[in-house]
Amino acid sequence: MSNVAASPQAYRNSAVLAASPVQLVVMLYDGARRFLRQAAVAMRAGEIERGHTTLRRAEMIVAHLDATLDMEQGDVAEHLHSIYLFCLRHLNEARYAQDAGKLEEVDQLLGELREAWAEVGGTAGGAGGRDGLL
Repeated sequence: MSNVAASPQAYRNSAVLAASPVQLVVMLYDGARRFLRQAAVAMRAGEIERGHTTLRRAEMIVAHLDATLDMEQGDVAEHLHSIYLFCLRHLNEARYAQDAGKLEEVDQLLGELREAWAEVGGTAGGAGGRDGLL
């Protein structure tokens, strides 16, 4: 593999390694939303296998976000846990019904959460310390 072909992956790896915990959460939301949009397109096109694969990737990200919550943070962590469980149930229903609209609903909800985390990251400066919900 040439250095030119490896450079986008190297850039992504570097961005992840240099990111604060809050920035990593924002990146995870971005990834989940990208996979949800891809799954919705696949569902609408009747591409069941591709829809399942991309939907599964989004589910894995949401499950990871849920699993890494610091439940000692109290109400906010509990609220996020409830939202993530709702998202996972909604995505499962979307899979069985082949309903791309449900994927878009979860995408919108994750977008709102993403914006909130991005705002937290912006106000916290570059440090993005571990005193948050991670």
